[in-house]
Amino acid sequence: MDWGQLASLSGVGLALGTLLFAAALTPTLIPRGPLPQGALAGICFAIGYGLGVLSRQLWRYLELPGPSERLRRLANAAALLLSLLIALLFLWKAADWQNSVRAAFELPPLPGSHPLKLCAVALVTFALVLLIARLFKRLANWLAGIVRRAVPRRLANVIGIGLAALLFWSLASDVVARGVFRLLDSSYREFDALIEPERARPTDPLKTGSAASLVGWRELGRAGREFIASGPSAEQISAQSGRPAREPLRVYVGLRGADSPEARAKLALEELKRVGGFARSTLVIITPTGTGWVDPSAMDAVEYLRDGDIASVAVQYSYLSSPLSLLAQPEFGSDTAHALFREIYRYWTALPHDARPKLYLHGLSLGAMNSQKSAELFEMIGDPVDGALWSGPPFESRLWRSITEARNPGSPQWLPEFRDGRIVRFMNQGGPTVPPDRPWGPMRLVYLQYASDPIVFFDYRDAYRRPSWMDAPRGPDVSAELRWYPIVTMLQLALDMAVAAGTPIGHGHVYAPEHYIEAWTAVLGAGQWPAEQLSALKRHLAARARAPAASEPAAEGAYSNRGG
Repeated sequence: MDWGQLASLSGVGLALGTLLFAAALTPTLIPRGPLPQGALAGICFAIGYGLGVLSRQLWRYLELPGPSERLRRLANAAALLLSLLIALLFLWKAADWQNSVRAAFELPPLPGSHPLKLCAVALVTFALVLLIARLFKRLANWLAGIVRRAVPRRLANVIGIGLAALLFWSLASDVVARGVFRLLDSSYREFDALIEPERARPTDPLKTGSAASLVGWRELGRAGREFIASGPSAEQISAQSGRPAREPLRVYVGLRGADSPEARAKLALEELKRVGGFARSTLVIITPTGTGWVDPSAMDAVEYLRDGDIASVAVQYSYLSSPLSLLAQPEFGSDTAHALFREIYRYWTALPHDARPKLYLHGLSLGAMNSQKSAELFEMIGDPVDGALWSGPPFESRLWRSITEARNPGSPQWLPEFRDGRIVRFMNQGGPTVPPDRPWGPMRLVYLQYASDPIVFFDYRDAYRRPSWMDAPRGPDVSAELRWYPIVTMLQLALDMAVAAGTPIGHGHVYAPEHYIEAWTAVLGAGQWPAEQLSALKRHLAARARAPAASEPAAEGAYSNRGG
């Protein structure tokens, strides 16, 4: 690099870019490999360098006095040397920081080549961002040149930048984003329609999708077929409990089942009535994730705990994954969840109190958020449901957020205590903070959440303020090396959300059946399962979830095709 190139650098940009690059290498909630880690680091360096260049342009635009050419070169040389030293130091520490998260997740350490791969990915990412920035600058200058014929130069520059930004935003949101959403929706729809040759249509008339069912096997969709075909049988439940068991009832209506949320909800109610779901002791209204997936870890656990004397019902509202569904179709999930709840609840409340099942709500991730929206308090205040289990509620869940913010003083954000625990309790891998013998009120609401789940704890405000869940004491699977950095922490957590469903079971956004057993026991009550049998059940379901193909081939798809 010659002296002319050195003078053209932004020393402030180098310093800011390196600081953000270094901060991006520090750990957050989810362990990351070199590809996502490097991409994030490259973007953070680009943001920092861009802020430095912008500050220099603004300084010149205001015609403020600047340093001499010699001083600028010396300052840039010092900034470049210092930036290299900082970058090398943080790259050297990067693997150790990631290994601190991996240790909390019980994962093996990273190989020694991690920093080199990370650095290569960061350089490529920065080059791509720089290319886009230069294209934007050329476009802005060209537009400003056209406008300059009619307005003063400085005003023309501002208009050129504004028009270029508007054009880039339009291309990104209206053309690229909508095109990608349409492509993904079409792809997910085709995938959802595929009939798995290894999964035959059920012959039991009490199974949704059978010849006697009101819903066709093809109309269930892939997630619905997985849900109906998996789950424990009466014989398997009896083998664990040592008591007679019933065959659990599962009802599911896919997007192809009817043309509207209301019609699909009515169809689900009629199917539930057909199979005798209201004659069971327990009925669970499930709101699935964006793809229509129902977590087998949750439903298998409650079916065992109820000795099979249980029915559950779910209705699909999207083909897309939860983040895409939330972006592209935010109202679909809540509309469908509310329609299903309204249909089931109206029929349920019309039954005699001593001849109707206990009614519960359940949802994971986006399903948890939409399930919370489905039951308005004023609709059921005179005859409330018996309870709900919501796992991994997204950070935008209004009810969860209001309860968390109103938690008892001294209780951590990652495991709050709310008042006397009679209505709402929170749980994680270690169980609840409220003693199990503390009495409940008329309705039991339980949140199951892990401290390492970024989908729960992400917040846009993390860009400018330190989140409360970082305060001591920290969650059991959160690295002690984690620190808050402006802007960077929010970007880190946003990346964590994208990979949170790929963690080992029992961490991140992947909830383990043994923890579901604890949560459902709090919601339902102890039931007939003594402590020794519960421990054996936890071991059985944990082994089944972690190696479904070996323990039960029919359950493999339901556990492995994890849909968030």
